[in-house]
Amino acid sequence: MKIIVLGAGQVGSSVATALANETDNSVTVVDTDADALSWLQDRLDLRTVHGLGSRPDVLEEAGAGDADVLIAVTSSDETNMLACQVAWTLHHTPTKIARIRATDYQDHPALFDKAAIPVDFIISPERLIKDYIASLIEYPDALQVREFGDGRLLLIGMEVDRGGPMVGEPIHRLRDLLPGIEARVAAIYRHNTSVPPEGDTRLLAGDEVFFLARKGDIRRVMSVMRPLDKPYKRIMIAGGGNVGGALAGRLESDYQVKLISHNLRRARELSATLDRSIVLSGNASDTELLEEENIEDMDVFLALTNDDEDNILASMLAKRLGARRAMCIVNRTEYVDLIEMGAIDIALSPHQITIGEVLTHLRRGDVVSVHSLRRGAAEAIEIIARGDENTSRVVGRRIDELDLPRGTTIGAILREDEVMIAHHDTVIESDDHVVLFLTDKDRIDGIEQLFSVGFGFF
Repeated sequence: MKIIVLGAGQVGSSVATALANETDNSVTVVDTDADALSWLQDRLDLRTVHGLGSRPDVLEEAGAGDADVLIAVTSSDETNMLACQVAWTLHHTPTKIARIRATDYQDHPALFDKAAIPVDFIISPERLIKDYIASLIEYPDALQVREFGDGRLLLIGMEVDRGGPMVGEPIHRLRDLLPGIEARVAAIYRHNTSVPPEGDTRLLAGDEVFFLARKGDIRRVMSVMRPLDKPYKRIMIAGGGNVGGALAGRLESDYQVKLISHNLRRARELSATLDRSIVLSGNASDTELLEEENIEDMDVFLALTNDDEDNILASMLAKRLGARRAMCIVNRTEYVDLIEMGAIDIALSPHQITIGEVLTHLRRGDVVSVHSLRRGAAEAIEIIARGDENTSRVVGRRIDELDLPRGTTIGAILREDEVMIAHHDTVIESDDHVVLFLTDKDRIDGIEQLFSVGFGFF
C-alpha cells in the first residue's frame, strides 16, 4: 500500500515505523519539524516531506494523487480533519484515518461523513490507553488484556508463578485442573523466546503465557497460573490531563481514587467535575506528599503525565514507599527496556495500542480487530472467514487441515452469539470470526492470503 502519515511526533513516528517495517508498504511522512523527519529517514526506508500536511501542495508532493491511505495523526485535530477533507476533495483518497482528541468532535459522529468531513476512521490514543488501563485494573495479575467479540472473549498475558498449580505441568493438564472450563494457550515466551504451545509443553515459573478464555472463566484460568492477588480498591493517579482525568471519572464509582495534578487550575477543574475522587494539587514525585496521602495503602499507582522521566521517577518512588503495584505511561521504547529490569510493574505504551487500532483498518481481508503485542513483535487478530468450500481455503475445513504460517495459533471461534475455544478438529464455517495469535507479525501476509476469497483453488 501507498501510505501517507501526517505527523512525525510520538504517535506518527510509531505508526510510520510499524508500517515501514512491513513488506510491500510505501510510506511517506509529512511534518513541519525537519529534525524529526531527518531522524526517521536515517532509520527507516521511507520518504519524508517537509510542510503542513493540510495544505494541498504539500499533500500533492507527498503523493496523495495515488495514495491508498492517509493517516493524519498530528497534534491538531483541526489539521487532521482538514487534511482528510483536502485529500478526499482533490484526490479521492480511499481510506482516511484521523486522530481526534477532543470529545466535542467525537460526540458528533454526523460530522464525519463524506458530505461533511470525510474521515473514515477516528482514532483516539487517549481513549484507547484509558480503556486499556481500566482492563488491567479489573484483572490485577495480568500483564496484558485484550478483548474480542465485544468483550465476550479475552486474551490474557501473565507470568507463571512458582505457586501456581500449572508450574512444571504440560498444557494438556489444564483440562484436569479446570473441569468444565475451556481455555487455549496461544503463546508462551521463555526468556523472550517463543516456545510452541503444544499439549505436552510444560510451563515453567517465569514463563509469559498468553491464553484465550471466555470472560466468565478468566479468573479461574488465571488462578492455575499463579496465586491471585486481591482485587484492587485504592488507586492513586499522577497526572490530570486527558488520560488521567478521564480514567478517574471512569474508575471512581468502583474504586477509591486519588488524583494528583501539578497544575492548580486543572486540579480545581477536575475537583469540580469528578464526583467521588479526591483531587490534590502537587508534585507526584514529592515524598512528603505521597506519605501524607498514605501511598503505602495504595493498591495501584498510575503515572500518566506527558513526561516519561517524571512518570518513571514517580512510579519508582511510589513503589519504594509501599505502593502494591506501579504502572506508568512511557513513550520512548528505550525506557521500556529499562523499566522491565526495574521495580515498575507495567510500562504502558499508548503508541503500541494505537498501532493496533490503525492496523485494524489497514489489514487486507475482513479484519475486525488487531492487537499489537510484545512491542509490535506479535499480533492477535480477529478475522472473518468468508466464502464457501470452493472459494475459501479455510471454510469447511478442520483447523488441523489448514496451512497456517509458522508460529500461528487459532485460539477461538466466534460464531453468532457462541464463543468456541478452538480444537484441532474444529471446522470453520462461513462468517465465523476467527481469533489468531501470531508470534511473528511478519507472517501476516500468509494469514491474509489464507483468508482471502477467490476462485479456482480446486
